[in-house]
Amino acid sequence: MNVRVRQDAIVRSLRRNGTSTVDALAEEVGASRRTVLRDIGALRNEGYVIHSDVGRGGGLQLDPQSMQTRAKLSVPEVFALLISVAAMRAAGNLPFSELADAGLAKIEKALPSDKVKDLCAFLECLHIGQLSPLQNLSGMGKMDPDLLGAFEAAFLGRHFIRFDYRDAKERKTERQVEPQAMLILPPLWYLVGWDPARDDFRHFRMDRISSPEAVLTTSFRRRHVPFEDDVCPYSELHPELRSSHSC
Repeated sequence: MNVRVRQDAIVRSLRRNGTSTVDALAEEVGASRRTVLRDIGALRNEGYVIHSDVGRGGGLQLDPQSMQTRAKLSVPEVFALLISVAAMRAAGNLPFSELADAGLAKIEKALPSDKVKDLCAFLECLHIGQLSPLQNLSGMGKMDPDLLGAFEAAFLGRHFIRFDYRDAKERKTERQVEPQAMLILPPLWYLVGWDPARDDFRHFRMDRISSPEAVLTTSFRRRHVPFEDDVCPYSELHPELRSSHSC
């Protein structure tokens, strides 16, 4: 569990339970007592009001009115929320969609203007469609959590991306491509890249990608990606994003 995820888990636990002990939090997040105490100090510096009982057990209580004073949502975090909702909607499995859209709109409005610009550029690369019912889903795995961070640097900076890839026959290769688009065909997600070695576009299932990294010493130009007729850009599905943020 990385630092940000662990600290978020501590805040959620204190909000749910009202009070807790350092030892209980340490067990819950799988960290040492010393690490939790360091996290509490960092959260206080961010603006959370956390009261502590100096008595035996180290009781902690989060002020119910406490709020983080400096928003630290990153572009990949907001992008992950948006594309997750988009994927659920495309799969026809998004109850309370209006509430979800309203909540996401508030998050977007809270972003600084430079991050809004990056978010719009990120979303311009996103396309959504329907998966063929004949598609074999056996062997579907989890996506590498480092993907979006690497994508942010590669897509926004127009840098090549390097990664290890495992194909349907379990053969492993190292690939380096121009990241031109992301394609969601629920439940599968694809990186669409221009492969210079093959002089053509290639679709890479994201659950088969590992060890992704942006190659910051390289750059490329945007290319027109040919998609099937039933695949739509995210911006066409959500034109309000373009109008509200001047993407």
